[in-house]
Amino acid sequence: MNNRITSLRDALDFLRGMPGQLIETNVVVDPAAELSGVYRYVGAGGTVMRPTTVDGPAMLFHNVKGHPGASVAIGLMASRERVARLFGCKKVELAHVIRRCAENPITPVLGEGPAPCQQVVHRATDADFDLFRLIPAPTNTPVDAGPYITLGMCYATHPDTGLSDVTIHRMCIQSRDELSIFLQPGSRHIGAMAERATELNRPLPISVSIGVDPAVSVCSCFEPPTTPLGFNELSIAGALRGEPVKMVKCLTVDEQDIANAEYVIEGEILPGSNHVIEDQNSHTGYAMPEFPGYNGKASHECWLLKVKAVTHRADPIMQTCIGPSEEHVNMAGLPTEASIFSLIDRALPGKVTNVYAHRSGGGKYMAILQCKKTVHTDEGKQRQAALLAFSAFPELKHVILVDEDVDIFDTNDVLWAMNTRFQGDRDIIAIPGVRCHPLDPSASPEYSPSIRDVGVSCKTIFDCTVPFDQKDRFIRAPFMALDPEKWLHG
Repeated sequence: MNNRITSLRDALDFLRGMPGQLIETNVVVDPAAELSGVYRYVGAGGTVMRPTTVDGPAMLFHNVKGHPGASVAIGLMASRERVARLFGCKKVELAHVIRRCAENPITPVLGEGPAPCQQVVHRATDADFDLFRLIPAPTNTPVDAGPYITLGMCYATHPDTGLSDVTIHRMCIQSRDELSIFLQPGSRHIGAMAERATELNRPLPISVSIGVDPAVSVCSCFEPPTTPLGFNELSIAGALRGEPVKMVKCLTVDEQDIANAEYVIEGEILPGSNHVIEDQNSHTGYAMPEFPGYNGKASHECWLLKVKAVTHRADPIMQTCIGPSEEHVNMAGLPTEASIFSLIDRALPGKVTNVYAHRSGGGKYMAILQCKKTVHTDEGKQRQAALLAFSAFPELKHVILVDEDVDIFDTNDVLWAMNTRFQGDRDIIAIPGVRCHPLDPSASPEYSPSIRDVGVSCKTIFDCTVPFDQKDRFIRAPFMALDPEKWLHG
């Protein structure tokens, strides 16, 4: 593990020592669509419309229009190789490493203030308080509902149990002291907390920490059943670093925030406020680009987050991401992989050797499973593993099964397996009418009358593994194994 990194600044310093992994610029950039537009070409990848660059460098903009003294970082986690280096492992080991951390969590600790995130304090009661001025939140496209906070670690505590949790939600600045926060019903823990607080007619105190250690950003994206309600995902980040994440008490609400964050927004989600119109200022009809690659529709059911204060470091660094980018793929996909691998390995030990949540599915819709068959009774277990994958991550839509000799991280190799080890009439297993993800535009009655409700899909298994009794017919050409270095540099 890489224990030297406990903050965004540590991560940026680490990347400065890696050639080609970070670009810093002092050229003025407008956070309104221009900043994300620049990064779309430089390193967005993912499901972003081409041309874009996959595995490009991260960028740090030091001259942000309208926000003197602040910088904006983007793309920090937009490369699987870069994430692996930041986590101190190899990229093929990421699912295994994060799985072990989820199984051996280290609880966060509360420290004494003031923390680095509280070097500068702005209270909503100040006459000049204005979120539009204080937070250099970009818009991703010209039709976004407004400036969005895309990498805010939302931290709250359940009113009944006293157990805390962290998740990431899209938040749009709506006024000088108000944010809309989209809490998809029944999908995330903060949403369940807000709903319970409403039943009690109480506001829900919340902190939003922005600009944190990448371990926190990735581990915050774990979902049930791996991390049920009451499981604090910050403890997984602590295990990844080998030390607890440090917290500090908020100044204006009864909650904690991440001590090493660049920015913290303190506030309350107001009870019964889940009727905020997301594009009330822009009236574009859109929210922001979402991970499948399409502009999300503006919601009329966002909650209202009333802001009490904004605190930040001196010369703070705002962190943002592009919704459909490779950065989202890694944040969503790595916990997906760890969750799938954990459940399958408990049920079928050793039968799946690795998992990849493919970038084309935004880290959510598609998983490739590398399967191992050693005896004739292993035949069929690969399909059982696929069913377990759907149970481990309910938003999964497609599973592709391949053998040990296929590189699951190389799409060409996976498609080679599909083209030479797959017949559509016998190797497709379709499971129609299953709840999946509402942001899939094909998961709608408008697309097919077989779909009963938005978000219902046909989950599909593509079995591209060789039948055990035919393995001798599918041996890849056996090239000589050697080290080519002496010919390359001789």
